[in-house]
This record gives sequence, structure tokens and C-alpha cells, in this order.
Amino acid sequence: MTWTTPADLRAQVQKLWDKGDLLRLLMPGAVMAPLRLRLVGPSSTELAERFDAVRAWMGDLGCRAPTDRAPGYRIAMREFRHRVLGTNAVPDAIWVDTLDAALALIGEQRDAQRFASLVDLTCAQQPTLLPWLHQRPLQALALVNAWVRLLDVVTWLQAHPRPGVYLRQVDLPGVDSKFIEAHRGVLSALLDLALPAGALDPTATGSSQFCRRYGFKDKPLRIRLRWLGSTAALLPAAGAQDVTLTQADFERLALPVQRVFMTENEVNFLAFPELADSLVIFGSGYGFDALAGAHWLRACSVHYWGDIDTHGFAILDQLRAHLPQVQSLLMDRETLMAHTDQWGQEPTPVLRDLPRLNAKEHALFDDLRHRRLGAFSAHERVRLEQERIGYGWVQQAVAALPPLDDRMRPTA
Repeated sequence: MTWTTPADLRAQVQKLWDKGDLLRLLMPGAVMAPLRLRLVGPSSTELAERFDAVRAWMGDLGCRAPTDRAPGYRIAMREFRHRVLGTNAVPDAIWVDTLDAALALIGEQRDAQRFASLVDLTCAQQPTLLPWLHQRPLQALALVNAWVRLLDVVTWLQAHPRPGVYLRQVDLPGVDSKFIEAHRGVLSALLDLALPAGALDPTATGSSQFCRRYGFKDKPLRIRLRWLGSTAALLPAAGAQDVTLTQADFERLALPVQRVFMTENEVNFLAFPELADSLVIFGSGYGFDALAGAHWLRACSVHYWGDIDTHGFAILDQLRAHLPQVQSLLMDRETLMAHTDQWGQEPTPVLRDLPRLNAKEHALFDDLRHRRLGAFSAHERVRLEQERIGYGWVQQAVAALPPLDDRMRPTA
């Protein structure tokens, strides 16, 4: 086995730094006990047979270094007897006695001083955040240039709980909306520690819901839609009736809507066939929060048209959690097999189960996720993107939709 070198000793201390253990020793009340490093030295046989190599190894470790060149660790020696050379001493243990010595050994004194300054500042201004510093010292060190401003944001929100303003309206030196948005993750952790429970919305989680969690105004969600009928209009002027509404306005819509279509492709949205008393919505994707408050949708026949791939079915499955009556459109085996020359490959398929699919949808989804369609294509992971379906096929599918039950027909 190779004998321990000074580089090995530094590597052991470096690991403690990389885990944040040395920085934690700068927290209030922390005390460092002498640290024993792992030492692999010569065996008894090697001491007897390789004495010159042992002496060189000891010199490398610094056993005979002058005081002003001490290696930063303490070497405990033990005696051994040699039949020719007599009694001698060799290293038996390596100790690092102080935090200063450990930091000097790996050259991290300056960063340690920076972290100590963060700790002192936090103790003075926001002591409730000390547990976060203890848990994530290296992350805190990486934020050293932003820490004062982060504390300022925390202090501001303590003084203005659930402020009801946009991030742009937080008026603090050096703090703008981009700063807050860039640090939403760490601010969330700090604010959860510093603010009372009443200042938080526990149902809002994740960085995308930062504003709602802490009571800021957020940009309103918007829904883009087209009116497909001719007996009513979204706008008084003639035209394409392609409009974008805020979530609140969408929820208040009062139209004689019988059917609502949803599609992910903009060209499909723009070219969707006309249909009496119907509208088409563009781009719901995996997020349906903007639709949740539109209770009038529950009285409509809703159709989702997505790609025929595993992600398309995953979106359909998620949409049904909000609107159980949703039917798939042009996401069937007949459409897929009629367009084999337009198949592509899905790079990262969804493999989890989708419990809200009906029997036919689930059978096709299973064939897609388990690659059972390879015999019909050069691609193992088959997908048919919605814009590759023939337009005539789309027109026929929309025209073939069955009439609605009178109970599904809203009044004007």
C-alpha cells in the first residue's frame, strides 16, 4: 500500500471543506476538536528493509521541518528499534489541532473569513436564518455578494407581509425585480424561516408560485382563443376572432358555447375548421391553472387534440384531472396508422401509468411507451405530431363529431 503523502492529508481536509463541515465550525457555539487524519505508513518489515525510503517519506511529511515551515498539522511519533540503526521514531498519527490550521492547509482562509462575516451579519440582522447558514454554508458562501440584499428583502417583507404589490414595486437599494426573480429559490427558504405562518400561502409551492406564496401580485395568466361559430362573436368587428384574455376575463365569458377544443400547435389553432357555437384554445400544455376557475367549461363538450405520443396522452390525462369530461380528438389508432409516412421519433417517452385514459387510449399509449409499433416504422419510439395529420382528415373528424345532448347545450 502507498504511504500517505502531504497531498493525501490535504485531500482529507478538503473533503471536510467540500461538505461544509469546516465552515459550520464558524457558526455560533461551534468548537473544533483536534482532528485526526488517516495515516498509512511503513510496516515493520518496510521499516527494517527500506530505511532510506522511510527517511525520505518522513522528510516529505515535514517531520524535520523548521518551525517557520511547519506543515500545518501535528505529527505524533512512535519509537521503533532497528537491529543495526538502533532506536528511531516514525510518524504514528497526524493531527490538525485548530480550524485556522485546517484552513491554512487547504488555502481557504479568505473564503472562511467571508463566511464568518455572513454569520456575524446574520446574527445581528436575522438570527432566525442561522439554521439555513448551518445547513447550506457553501451555498451561502456563493451568495456572499448578494447576501446583504437578500437580508434586506427578508426584512422588507417582515415589515410588509403579503404586500399586494408587484416585485417591481419593492423599493430597496440594489434590489430590483430581476434580482428577486433570480434568487427566488433561496429567498423562499429564507422567508419560510423568517416570516410568520400567516404571511405564507402554504398551497403555493415551487419557484413559479413565489409571488402567490408571499402575497405579491403576479402577471395574470392569459388564454388565447378563437371563436369558430358565426351566430355570435367575441368582438363586434368582423375578423378572425383571435383574442387573448386574462384568466379573470376568460372565467367570466358568457357565450353560447357548445364545444371547446384545445390544441398545442399554433397553426392548427389558426386553421381549425369552423364549427357552430364552438371555440378553440391554444397552448395549454402541462399547465391548466388558467382554466381551473372557468366553471362554464364544465357544461361544455371539451376536446383535446395533442400529438399522438406518450407526452400527448400524459397531457390528456392531466387535463382530465381538471375536466373529467374531456374527449381526445385525432389521437386514435386509426389516425396514427393512416399517417405512417409522417411518423417521427419521440426522444424521451413517458413511461409512468396514466390512470385517466380510456381503454382505447390506454392500449395505444401502451404500444407507444413499450415500443410495439417498430414493425411499422424505422423509429422505435413512434410519434405523430398533430400538424402532420392531413387537413382533410382533420375536417372529416370535426364534421363527424356526434350531435350534443340537449343537456350539454348552453343558453345564450
